[in-house]
This record gives sequence, C-alpha cells and structure tokens, in this order.
Amino acid sequence: MKALRWLLAGVVWILAGVVGLVGAILCVTIILLPLGIPVLMLARRLFSLAGVLVLPRAARHPVQAMEAAVERGTKDARKGMKDAGKDMSRRSRRARKKAARTVEAAAPSA
Repeated sequence: MKALRWLLAGVVWILAGVVGLVGAILCVTIILLPLGIPVLMLARRLFSLAGVLVLPRAARHPVQAMEAAVERGTKDARKGMKDAGKDMSRRSRRARKKAARTVEAAAPSA
C-alpha cells in the first residue's frame, strides 16, 4: 500500500510539474496571463497533493489519529479494570473460603 501511494505521488508530482510549466509559458504571454495564473494555482495544489500522499495518516490528520489512540487506550483501560474487578472478586472468594476452613479447623468439636 505504501509503495502504491509513493508511486501515485510521483505521478501526481510529475503531472504538477508539467502543468506548472504550461502555466509559466501561458503567463509569459500577456494575452494569456488570465489563463496562466489559474493553471499555476492548479499546479501548486497538485504539488501539495503529491506531498500529502507521501505522508503517513497520522501526519496528515493528527487530531483524528490522536482521537483514535485515546479511544483505543480508554477501551484497553476499561477492559483492564473489568478484568481486575473479576480477578479481585475471585481472590476475595478464595480468601473467604480459606478463612472459613481455618475457622472450622480451629473450632473445637462439640
């Protein structure tokens, strides 16, 4: 997937270069200047798109990546607390049974 993104970014980058060259040639002629400026802006957007394709998702959308990480962390914490509660209830039952056996063993037989 990463190689495909890099390949696509390279193609978009080359396309942006060609579009920028066409825009620069259009800007040289005074008559075609109104066409050259929007073409140069399109080239700039294509260059930025190529740069975005190279970046990982966490760098492209840092807030969403942070929200996802926090959500995963809270789910793990909730699961850990639930497991700890079950473990503690098991331990307390075992301790109660052991204490009851100790009391029974220590009590005099009637």
